[in-house]
Amino acid sequence: MSILVSDTSVLIDLERAQLLEDTFRLPFEFAVPDLLYERELAGALGDQLVALGLRVEVLTPAELSRATTVRRQDARLSVPDTFAFAIAQSRQWTLLTGDGSLRELAVAEAIDMHGVLWLFDEFADGDHVPFHRLHNGLSTIFAHPRCRLPANEVRRRLARFAE
Repeated sequence: MSILVSDTSVLIDLERAQLLEDTFRLPFEFAVPDLLYERELAGALGDQLVALGLRVEVLTPAELSRATTVRRQDARLSVPDTFAFAIAQSRQWTLLTGDGSLRELAVAEAIDMHGVLWLFDEFADGDHVPFHRLHNGLSTIFAHPRCRLPANEVRRRLARFAE
């Protein structure tokens, strides 16, 4: 089973879309670095995610060193994001992120990477979630003032989910 290392933004979007439980029914395992969990997810949301099956991973010394190097090279990246990157790179897992700078780094380093829209495609293609729920969830994410998803891609999916 493929393992997806997520940043916080994707998990928050999935919560906002009311699709967390559905996410953990997909044929993937989901993981986050321990530091990301402690700093950004600990509490009710984190407890819910762990109960659903989220793996909280501890970095090896080599992964920690890589994360530190990446952070020094690009101050736009948060420490939790560099931890997620280091795990994905070292373990050859797929990175799941909505952060533009982290996406750029993943492309530059040839790391497999996807975002929340890809998960919506996975839901739709696998018949995991009814289209009306995908439409409602994506509409909720898109309406949020902090949404940075590409409007044309969101509209294309919303049109598909309206069928």
